[in-house]
Amino acid sequence: MLVNSNELLKDALKGGYAIGAYNINNLEWAKYILEACNSDKSPVILAVSEKSISYFGGYHVVHSTIKSLINDLNIKVPVVLHLDHAHSFISCKNAIDAGFTSVMIDASNKSLDENIKETNEVISYAKKKNVSVEAEVGALDGSLYTNLNDVSSFVMQTEVDTVAPAIGNKHGVYKDGPNLDFELLGAICKSVKIPLVLHGASGLDENKIKTAIFCGVCKININTDLQIAWTSAVRKYLEYNKDVYDPRLIIGSGEAAIKKIVHEKNKIFLSNRAF
Repeated sequence: MLVNSNELLKDALKGGYAIGAYNINNLEWAKYILEACNSDKSPVILAVSEKSISYFGGYHVVHSTIKSLINDLNIKVPVVLHLDHAHSFISCKNAIDAGFTSVMIDASNKSLDENIKETNEVISYAKKKNVSVEAEVGALDGSLYTNLNDVSSFVMQTEVDTVAPAIGNKHGVYKDGPNLDFELLGAICKSVKIPLVLHGASGLDENKIKTAIFCGVCKININTDLQIAWTSAVRKYLEYNKDVYDPRLIIGSGEAAIKKIVHEKNKIFLSNRAF
């Protein structure tokens, strides 16, 4: 069942747990993640970047693919179809019109006033369609930290559903250990009183993830961990199966690796959830 993220993340905030937002890059990845989360009885957020939408073939292709997989695989857990890091109103509108149930407008590289303005434009359209909206305050490059007053003002002036702050996290691979400011994260949670999102969670150990959840994080984005695990498995398979040319076998050789990551993350994210 496709739903927006509002009630799921509010329940997570009350219950002290988080829900995984796993990026999908093709039909196979979506299938693997849905099957793993269904097995774990875990709600799931399927995140799709603008580049991945182009790779799939368009917003409607993504929506139709996910809706069909939910039906044909008999997926029983709630599923959120989320546009990740959209950089324009039109991208969010296209996703909403195609049936996405959640969008993220990322204007974090602009001034606070511009970020507020663009986010409100998206919210105004999304709310008419019962679509949840996420935004970001503070650029994520591993060395920047969101200003507490800025994020408080942002939430007050937008009524956004979820917000992703910069607390020393970044996307991709951490070459050095991340210096995450959990004191800032806790202060933000106390100030804004809405579910928080942790981007750049790949590579973080269990203790850091659980600490982030304790500080109010309810949505945790995982992409790089999946990419690394899948690529490693496929390379190993091809190394020992040099004559294989069936793309189904090649792509499918990474299935177990992806599901292993999803199961491991869900176990951590949902450790405080009362089933």
